[in-house]
Amino acid sequence: MGTVTLIGTRLAEEGQEFVYQGEASGCEGCPYRDQCLNLTPGRKYQVTKRRTGASTLDCAVHDTGVTAVEVEPVSVTANVPSESAYVGNKVELAGPCPHTGCPSHEYCEPAGADFDEEHRIQSVRGEPPHDHCLLDRDLALVDFEPPDDA
Repeated sequence: MGTVTLIGTRLAEEGQEFVYQGEASGCEGCPYRDQCLNLTPGRKYQVTKRRTGASTLDCAVHDTGVTAVEVEPVSVTANVPSESAYVGNKVELAGPCPHTGCPSHEYCEPAGADFDEEHRIQSVRGEPPHDHCLLDRDLALVDFEPPDDA
């Protein structure tokens, strides 16, 4: 069984992935804080099950309320320096990229992975989606293992 948490009803579908952003200003004083704020900020999760019979609870952040689901941490797909791209290796992302129109941008700055931490490679996918890196980086597309602290 995954971690039980409360999320917005619009996200509460099996297979839905999201990056947990942590506490919002509307969370202050909420009676459901402990059930909502039990994930690791900045980590990527997937809804594995919507709890049967769970009520929709009012929420100051989610306009349609929140409901109980089970979630699991999931891998993040990213571009890393090619020379470091092998299964089991711990790597850091190559660094920020200003080229938001590049087809690889979402993998160079992936949601759910920070630049200042190491990530263990779960699998190597191969070539990134771009034809040429505008920053002259030699990159490979990989999947990171879900972190232990998620």
